[in-house]
Amino acid sequence: MPTTIHGIKNCDTMKKTFGWFEGAGVAYRFHDYKKAGIDAATLARWCERLGWEALVNKRGTTWRKLAPEQQAIADTAAAVALMQAQPSLIRRPVVEFADGELVVGLDTEAFERHCHG
Repeated sequence: MPTTIHGIKNCDTMKKTFGWFEGAGVAYRFHDYKKAGIDAATLARWCERLGWEALVNKRGTTWRKLAPEQQAIADTAAAVALMQAQPSLIRRPVVEFADGELVVGLDTEAFERHCHG
């Protein structure tokens, strides 16, 4: 399985991420939440590894538009349901390397370590 970059196409951070991978000559596939959605099993697996707090973007417009009761995330199941319903809430990018390692956000140092040792 190749490296997969998860996110939304029209996002500056995503464009910078694509640029980094292309510039480094690292092959990847792109999973677009807006077009393909995201399944609960994947989100639950990510939450188990990273915690839902690392995945939910509380700085974006989507978060600010949520009702207070939606923002009161009680547990992982609630976070997964909210991220599935509102994929724009998931921090971008989530890079899943072939060995299963996950990197959230534009972390070029982590990309470099993982791709070039």
